[in-house]
This record gives sequence, C-alpha cells and structure tokens, in this order.
Amino acid sequence: MAELEDGFERALLQELLFAYGPCGQEDAVREICRRELEPFADEISTDAAGNLVALIRGTTPGAAKTRVLAHLDELSMLVKRVESDGTLRLTPLGTMYPANFGLGPVAILGDDETLCGVLALGSEHTTQETAHVWRTKPDQGDKALDWTDVYVFTGLEPEQLAKVGIGPGTRVCIDRSKRELIEVGDYVGCYFMDDRAALLTLILLARRLRDTGRRPAGDVYLVFTTNEEIGGVGAAHACRTLPGDLTLAVEVGPTEAEYGTTVTGGPIVAYADAQCVYDKDVADRLCEIARTLGHAPQAAVLGAFESDASHTKASGLSPRAGLLCLPTLSTHGYEVISRSAITAVTDVLVEFVVLF
Repeated sequence: MAELEDGFERALLQELLFAYGPCGQEDAVREICRRELEPFADEISTDAAGNLVALIRGTTPGAAKTRVLAHLDELSMLVKRVESDGTLRLTPLGTMYPANFGLGPVAILGDDETLCGVLALGSEHTTQETAHVWRTKPDQGDKALDWTDVYVFTGLEPEQLAKVGIGPGTRVCIDRSKRELIEVGDYVGCYFMDDRAALLTLILLARRLRDTGRRPAGDVYLVFTTNEEIGGVGAAHACRTLPGDLTLAVEVGPTEAEYGTTVTGGPIVAYADAQCVYDKDVADRLCEIARTLGHAPQAAVLGAFESDASHTKASGLSPRAGLLCLPTLSTHGYEVISRSAITAVTDVLVEFVVLF
C-alpha cells in the first residue's frame, strides 16, 4: 500500500503505536493527531471530554452534518493498590486478560516520572503451595490467567513509588519495547492497531480532501475520542455537543468465521453489533462505495463488539450510526492488518463524506 510504503505514513503509524494512551490519559496520542491535522482542518479544538475535534467545512449551507469517530485510547491497566514490598496490583481498563499482552515489561505512568516495571505471575517451578501459579499450569488447574493472579514488579519501595506519583489510579501500559511494527508478508502487525490504524485513516482523510480539493456538502467533524475502551465516554460527550444526526465510527474489525470476515478481505461494514443495529442505508452506502472502488466489502453482523457509534446510538445521543472497520486478525491482542487496509478504508471514507 503506497501510503505505508513511502516512509512517511509508516513512520506516523509507528509514532502513534509508540505513544502511550491509556483511558483518560490520551494526551500524547492527541498531540500527534493535532500536529498532523493542523495543515488540513478548517478548525481544531479539544473539548471538555478531551476529544480532539477537527472540522472540515462543507460547501452547502444547511446540508446534513456528519461526525466521523476514531478513538485515542488503548487497552491498559490501572493500579489498584501498592503492596508493602512495592509490587503493584492491577485492574484492567478495557476488556482483556493478562494473556492478551503477555507477561513482560510495562510502563508505569507516574505523575512525575514514567518507570519500567515487569508484569509477572511467579515461578512455574512451584507446587500447589503457590496457589495462584499452580491453578494456571496447563498440567494442573489449567485456568486462564486473570488479574488477581498477576502483579507488577517495580524493584522499589512504596515510599519511592509515592515520590514519583505512583499509587492507586496510576495508569500502566504495555512498554514501548513491545510496540514495534512488524511485517508479515503482505501484512503488518503490532499491539494497539486498535485504534491507531483507524486514527491514521482519519488523518489521511483530512489530507486527501485538502490535496484533491474535494469538499463535503455538509460539515464533517473528525472526532478523536477518549475513553472508548471503557464505554464510549468521549463519544457520548461529542455527540451531545456537536451538530449532526449521523455518527460513523472507524475501528478495527474482527476477522472470524462466525462473522464471515477475513483479514484478506476488504473493509468490514457492520450492520449490527452488541449495542445496536446500524442504519441499513448507511451500511448499504458504505458497501456500495467499497464495491465501486474495487475494495470487496465484507458485510457483518458482529456479536461481542461495541463501538463509539453503537454506544451513542444505543444511548439516544445519535439518531443514526454506521461502522466501518479495518479487517484485523486477533483484535484486542497482537493485531495484524493487510498492507492495503488503511488505504482501502481511507478511500471509502473520502467518497462517503463527499457523496453521502
């Protein structure tokens, strides 16, 4: 895909992946997006919920306004308590288990300093006396790791942690050392394609509109939302405060046999998910555009999936909603997308906002 092979967008995707963006602390990711959007948006602002809002003005007064959303935050962890030995007990921010990211280095985002720690379970060379390890052994309890089983080793005393602002409520992220974009044939992989790859599509959408001179009929609000992984909090505020009746979320989409979707296919267009039934005319239009562009859309009715758009429709904050996804292998894990996925979704977005 040209945009990832020319060096700039690939570097930008990597920069987005490297940036820490736990729920409620998305500042680093937001600033990258703001920097990239400034040459292309007519207005840029940050609202009270921390959402970055980029306005692309339409050409026709009174035309319908549209909100296009992708989220800034990532799956992360929250310090629940600091033990007397300086280890940290965690609770998840988002739907995941420790195995989604594996044991290993984490970044502890203290108020005054970011420290490296190690997400640990304990030694496999133990007996049933070490109950939390014993029950997870494949030849014993064979129970999946849960958050009560693991801890973060810091190598510091509680007083030392307190001095740099680490305590209950501190965010913990997967360390940057585990966020290197890799190539797998015609695919690229990394943690947190959700939703950094989608953020890139919104940036490329704004650039493409400016570079080609194409403009939507009605105003388009590109909204880079906060706290999606814990219930679409930022999106709810955006839909309550911004004009427009249609909300389109851009996300990673699961590629599984139960949905009839594959990572080798074109953009996924959702007709429903666990929160809502999307508007059929919106989904039909997305599919039509993708087919016209030769991108082989994959229509899907998703189960264990929610988006900013479905949250806002289900709560009555957006009368109409749609969902466009990059086909993604292993969502909420080590995520893999096709090299062509970002370009394909950007192509569809451009035509949708200009023609809808």
